[in-house]
Amino acid sequence: MPFIDQLQYWARAQPHRSAVVVGPDRLSFVELRDAATRAQALVQASGAPAFSVIDEPNGTGLAVKFCAAVAGHGVAAVVDAAWPAGLKAAVSAKAGAWAAAQACPAPASGFQDGPPGSTFLLGLSSGTSGVPKAFTRSRESWRASLAQSARYFGVTPSDVTLAPGPMASSMNLYALGEALSTGSTFVSLRQFSADAALHAIKHDAVTRLVLVPTVLAVVARRGLEAGQGAGAVTSIVCAGSALPAEVLDLARQWAPHATIFHYYGASELGFVAASEAGVGAGYPCVGPAFPGVEISVRGSDGEVAGTGVCGSIYVRGPYVSNGYAWGDDGLAFNPLPGSDPAGEAWYTVHDQGFTDASGRLHVVGRASDMIVTGGVNVYPQQVEAELATAAGPGTVVVAGVPDTVRGQRVAAGLFTGTAGPAKTMAQLLAACRKHAAGLPAHERPTQYFALSELPLTGSGKPSRALLQAWISERDARAQRIH
Repeated sequence: MPFIDQLQYWARAQPHRSAVVVGPDRLSFVELRDAATRAQALVQASGAPAFSVIDEPNGTGLAVKFCAAVAGHGVAAVVDAAWPAGLKAAVSAKAGAWAAAQACPAPASGFQDGPPGSTFLLGLSSGTSGVPKAFTRSRESWRASLAQSARYFGVTPSDVTLAPGPMASSMNLYALGEALSTGSTFVSLRQFSADAALHAIKHDAVTRLVLVPTVLAVVARRGLEAGQGAGAVTSIVCAGSALPAEVLDLARQWAPHATIFHYYGASELGFVAASEAGVGAGYPCVGPAFPGVEISVRGSDGEVAGTGVCGSIYVRGPYVSNGYAWGDDGLAFNPLPGSDPAGEAWYTVHDQGFTDASGRLHVVGRASDMIVTGGVNVYPQQVEAELATAAGPGTVVVAGVPDTVRGQRVAAGLFTGTAGPAKTMAQLLAACRKHAAGLPAHERPTQYFALSELPLTGSGKPSRALLQAWISERDARAQRIH
């Protein structure tokens, strides 16, 4: 494991079942195995190191290269093909330097899984500028995670999973591994659009969706507008950011027979907490700890925070990465001070939250996103969730902008593209301002900007840092309207 031995098994057990489908292209399990085996053999015959930087657009070719690269002792880094050439070159250079410094064993013979404790993946953290950090993942961390996630989300060989985002993103790359591990079919899109996603759902008889909330809202709304329901979809797995009640309601209208799961995790931590969405509580409650995981919320002094008290979320469990290959600035991924990183240490990515009396985790945002205005902490996710009740899902992104008196002001970016055809920017602004009047004074936006597009990371998550940059740089994509 993590999934090459399973791919071998399914290639024998169900050779002609589709393993990977991207647009009109598809590979069966036996075709994927054979293509990846040939690709791995060519690399071994060349004498090249067992390390690959994969730069490939969404397609079956990416799946072949990924499987070939991580077989045996191989290690892969998958870059987003849409990145600028200079950024991809910088990542390749750093990855090559990292690989050269490793004491890499001789490549394992044959198309099989390597040793459990060995590194197989350099995961690239998303960022808004500069070269992204790279964390290392062991085969064992994915093996343990794949076994639990398949069980928790009920993935079976009969499933067909659509992950409509870039295959290079960690959530979608994991969904590919999950499908190959369980003998189910993985579906992606050459280029995302709501219509392309709806076509795949119908044409490929999709039973599961794995996607971020912003994409779920876009697909569900388009499906309702076009009169196309969710078809055979019985499971929706949503992560990457908060799942607002409005998006959940929209998804339930569109896919009334689907069980909707929401989980919180991080690339460096893996799964942290999960639940069936909307059961027992709404935002910001995610749910209890994911199977195999322990959660501890700590204050700035490192001590355990009381029930309902916000602090940094620490995690202990088998899914945590091994740390950074490069880019470790000591701010993004840390062990609990005083704990032993070589043992069962607690780790954090500095997301903030609290646990309730039932032990469920509530996530209120990342520390780096937090707005400090007049000495008071404001979590932008909470303000977004409040304003979305009036404006609609996926219409509001909140960030802090510099202010000489207060330190920061609360600014809101408004986007009509997901508000439905009837809402103008003026109507959106009026709805938000009216609703904001009922918020505590420190949470009310004092500036509003009309957005020509949503500020998103490459994987479709809201990027508050990007909104901050647009505002500070007077980018045309963010126009001041109040």
